[in-house]
Amino acid sequence: MIEKDFFSWRKAMTQDDFMRLVDSRYRSCCQVMTRKGMEYSRNDDKLHNFKRAAKMLGVTPEMALVGMMAKHLVSILDMVDDLQYRDSRPAPEVLAEKMNDTHNYFYLLEALLSEKSKYRGA
Repeated sequence: MIEKDFFSWRKAMTQDDFMRLVDSRYRSCCQVMTRKGMEYSRNDDKLHNFKRAAKMLGVTPEMALVGMMAKHLVSILDMVDDLQYRDSRPAPEVLAEKMNDTHNYFYLLEALLSEKSKYRGA
């Protein structure tokens, strides 16, 4: 149960603070995507990793991506549980890594869906 004054000690996030956070996360995601991009791409196909995994698993590339993303979502949910039930906060670098990876999976999912629409004429 959350106490009545649980949030009273926290400083409210302003619009400017929020936009700085969004900008910082976006730039960090781009850096990660650039750094990891070469490792997971092949033959100039940014989405190779998901297509190859899909063939191995007998699913669509989108489902392969969702499966890979699930481990990051579970980790984030565990962090939320730890905060809720143990008042334990994740290390900033761990939180940043999981947030970056999760954001990037959503960008990659959008790319897969966009590619599919583009080549199917949708």
